[in-house]
Amino acid sequence: MLVTVTSTAPDASNLSHLLRKHPDRAQAFPLSVGTAHVFYPEVSDERCTVAMLLEVDPIGLVRDKRFRGGDAATLARYVNDRPYASSSMVAVALGQVFKTAMNGTSESFPELATSPLPLEVSVAAVPARGRDTADLVTRLFEPLGWAVHETPIPLDPQFPEWGDSVYVDLGLRGNVRLSDALRHLYVLLPVLDDAKHYWVSEDEVGKLLRAGEGWLSDHPERELITRRYLAHQRSMVDEATESLTAGSRLDDLDDIPTLEPATESSESRPAPLAALRAEAVLAALRDIGARAVADVGCGEGMLLRRMQTDPVFTTIIGTDVSAKALARAERTLNLREAGDRQRERVHLLQSSVTYQDDRIAGLDAIVLMEVIEHVDEERLPALEASVFGAAAPNAVIVTTPNADYNALFESLPAGGFRHADHRFEWSRAEFTAWSEGVASRHGYTVEYRTVGEVDRDLGSPTQLALFRKATDR
Repeated sequence: MLVTVTSTAPDASNLSHLLRKHPDRAQAFPLSVGTAHVFYPEVSDERCTVAMLLEVDPIGLVRDKRFRGGDAATLARYVNDRPYASSSMVAVALGQVFKTAMNGTSESFPELATSPLPLEVSVAAVPARGRDTADLVTRLFEPLGWAVHETPIPLDPQFPEWGDSVYVDLGLRGNVRLSDALRHLYVLLPVLDDAKHYWVSEDEVGKLLRAGEGWLSDHPERELITRRYLAHQRSMVDEATESLTAGSRLDDLDDIPTLEPATESSESRPAPLAALRAEAVLAALRDIGARAVADVGCGEGMLLRRMQTDPVFTTIIGTDVSAKALARAERTLNLREAGDRQRERVHLLQSSVTYQDDRIAGLDAIVLMEVIEHVDEERLPALEASVFGAAAPNAVIVTTPNADYNALFESLPAGGFRHADHRFEWSRAEFTAWSEGVASRHGYTVEYRTVGEVDRDLGSPTQLALFRKATDR
């Protein structure tokens, strides 16, 4: 797979300084998917072109657990387009090889790194799959300032009656910052393919938010981009959507990415609201000394994963009504390859929050993190009866959006909800009234905590209630 970036700016050869790749020699970079070769087909003050050729190792992909996917016996593991299509693997290679340029920093030419440049980009054999692919390439790149040219690749030039394949040769031309150009490719190539060729873990949300900083929140195809980039995993899509709606700011791209395990932490940066929420829940669990905990409505296991890494939690239960979500949670937690001790510690159960389930009765705590707003209000009494009545844990932690705070989200219409699946969003007064009623009916006390940046008048974006069993009962 071949990607080229050409600058026609004055002193165009300075492109090599921004990329930190010497124009007089070819370089090879070993990656987890194969080898990326970087070279310069042309270098002059009028025109400078850098090329990255990704040579994928198909045998290595089959052997590497991260890239297997699906049934080990399926032919698709061995016969596929991975070595030929410019998709997620090319995106990851760009993020690793040109990481400094993607960050938008340059010691030698700091002003040039932050200035728009006349750029031409070409990407060979880009897949454009799915039911919503009509003009998809144009819909994705044109709002970002690119003039788009795509050349369909025929299934077989000798048989034109067969028509075109799902692949196109992509050409882009625009006056764009180099860092933005690389970030556009990093996000949108996997979106066009509608596939990730490696396991999508919860840190993909952070990668999307960092790479999409400054352009994704206002993109007319934001919903499609978010859904496809995050492999249609609902909890991750919800997390990213909420952060984008809230205007979360991530000021650098130190973690953008890689398929390799992180070896050192990046500089501190404002965390997405979903991460702050999970940390607030964990802090509440630690405050009450909980060891046996159920995350009801666990989704793909974001909170479970955090509990799994903390030995203080000896029994971890995740429940969800969706079997697909539980299957993804199993992969997130890597339970198939876990030892017996971890298997005994972590349990995934298909269950509904509105039905009694004796398997989660009598625990130290039950967590309902961003769950109640997905339940029809007329079903809340059933939720209350199953969680506070039948299961009756020592503590219950509930988080939900604070509707008062929605006024600060400029992209949210008046009276609108943060997510299409929300049945309601409560103000602080409404949440307090519900919580006090539940506590009094079932013998709990309730404490309220804020999550996220607090506005003096409107409170925090997420509201948290910590219910504890009253000691005099």
